[in-house]
Amino acid sequence: MEIVLKAYSRQYAKYNKLKIMLKNNFTSLTDQTFPGANELFTSPPRKSDGHEKWIDFSLKFWHCDCICDLSPKAFSERYRKWCKRHGYNFSQSKADEIYLSAAGHIVVLPKNEMTKLLVTQAIVQINAVAETLAVISSEMKRLAEMLPEYPVVSEFYGVGDVLCPQIMAEIGDVYRYRNKGSLVCFSGLEAPPFQSGKFESENRSISKKGSPHLRKALFQVMDCLIKKAPESDPVFQFLDRKRSEGKHYYSCIYYARVKEYLDGLEIS
Repeated sequence: MEIVLKAYSRQYAKYNKLKIMLKNNFTSLTDQTFPGANELFTSPPRKSDGHEKWIDFSLKFWHCDCICDLSPKAFSERYRKWCKRHGYNFSQSKADEIYLSAAGHIVVLPKNEMTKLLVTQAIVQINAVAETLAVISSEMKRLAEMLPEYPVVSEFYGVGDVLCPQIMAEIGDVYRYRNKGSLVCFSGLEAPPFQSGKFESENRSISKKGSPHLRKALFQVMDCLIKKAPESDPVFQFLDRKRSEGKHYYSCIYYARVKEYLDGLEIS
């Protein structure tokens, strides 16, 4: 089971990297057809298919002239029908904001069939990858829920439906590590000795010799914890103390919490 979960996790990482590349390319393209279109919507990707509202919107209104050629009332009605057809929420204030934004731009690429082809094909590719990611993410969660440590790992602050299976997949069976230090080394977070004779450096970098996939997942969790800073969360309090001591901490917490939980299951 862990091997399959790890395979899904690695595939998710590869497809996600491809999606980021495609989105960057598409954003660059829309800067020439409808600048700022990606900033008009803040809706997160849908869990069902991974689609994003601003990308689906650009498939219909692929050029700012597609909006400017209409009256405000006509665009508002078309936007309302589009939202209803694609399962997105409609807001009159948002329709007005979009219309004003479209009317205030001078674009590089003209409104013609060649430009439309470039935009629509870019969107088709992004949505295809997004749908694949949604399927893989759902299967990762299903597989992770079958493992005994899932309940305790999923409760960590900052660990969502994607990061939880990814961390579990990369770490695997916690009992294969002799102690928490072994897990720190596996994640490549240990600081190797740097000394010569009587000299010993006090400012050492991590080795980065372990799993880059695990290290990236742990960094994302730590980034969330540090940015959100939930002061009432006991894990954050511990992390904050360890961080002030210059220590790498998350993998240690994972080892302790998961091993304690699994030991309890065996006893019961």
